Amino acid sequence: MNKIVLIVLAIFLPPVAVFLKNGAGKDLLINIVLCFVFFFPAVVHALWLVTK
Repeated sequence: MNKIVLIVLAIFLPPVAVFLKNGAGKDLLINIVLCFVFFFPAVVHALWLVTK
């Protein structure tokens, strides 16, 4: 998938970006928990996974 699209998704819908990049796994679960705790850490986590 296009990296720019993944970065935009990581900003607005972090779990979707993580799912499209890595599939369903521990990274997705971590990101969903981060979304429930606070949105900003989920965005940072998603951006880190998408850009690495």
